[in-house]
Amino acid sequence: MRLIVGILVVVLSVFGGYAAMGAHLEVLWQPFEGVIILGAAIGAFVIANPPAVLKGMGGVFGTLFRGPRYDKAAYLELLGLQYTLFKLAKSKGNLALEAHVENPRESTIFGQFPKFSSDHHAVEFMCDYLRMITLGTENAHELEALMDEELETHHQERERIVGAVQALADGTPALGIVAAVLGVIKTMGSIDQPPEVLGHLIGGALVGTFLGVFVAYGFFAPMAQSLRNIYEAESKYYLSMKAGLLAHMAGYAPAVSIEFARKALMSEVRPTFTEVEQSTAALQPAG
Repeated sequence: MRLIVGILVVVLSVFGGYAAMGAHLEVLWQPFEGVIILGAAIGAFVIANPPAVLKGMGGVFGTLFRGPRYDKAAYLELLGLQYTLFKLAKSKGNLALEAHVENPRESTIFGQFPKFSSDHHAVEFMCDYLRMITLGTENAHELEALMDEELETHHQERERIVGAVQALADGTPALGIVAAVLGVIKTMGSIDQPPEVLGHLIGGALVGTFLGVFVAYGFFAPMAQSLRNIYEAESKYYLSMKAGLLAHMAGYAPAVSIEFARKALMSEVRPTFTEVEQSTAALQPAG
């Protein structure tokens, strides 16, 4: 909804303001100017980006429409999962986690948290590091460095998509100038025409500059920033897991470990201490 509202505000403000000045909207209908700008932008985009980024672009609009995939309820569930896992490990030892980590799909613990269990990457992240703990990893600093490296790689993969969209925003104004220059060249071929014809041709040429700047700063640049904000918000899900796991390795009680995890979250989705306490109190004990 936020994306749709933003698009409508941009379009209505620009074209509505133009029409309110008494100008004629039909002058802006220059489809071949759009073909030059957007076609060249797409071609440059394909040249500049590797196949992984081109494939990832398929889900960009879905991400923009959806927004961050994790809300307060999802974070409460994540904290509850960590509490259950850490409590089991404290009472029966880290080896008690092995059966759940090796087969999370059939785990009675993971089964209690359907939102988390449906997120393949989150399950893989949690299980990978719990497995290392059950195998005897004791150096929290080394594990933290490994987590940071994995999270940085994940961030770089997403940043490539953001950078690709930002490059579109940076390049389309220049491509608009290309379309405008081509329009001027066309106009120069009709220099013997009367002023009203030349005026129409020159106006059509200038539409290219307008379209390039309009799509760059009205759509592509805001889309890049929106993607960046969404990806940064979603990264907190993994940083919360990291904080909880490291606190568990440090020997803290489960309630304290998930407090470390809670503090890693952004304020607008961070559950309160009381909400977490009430949520964990209602959880079934781990078997």
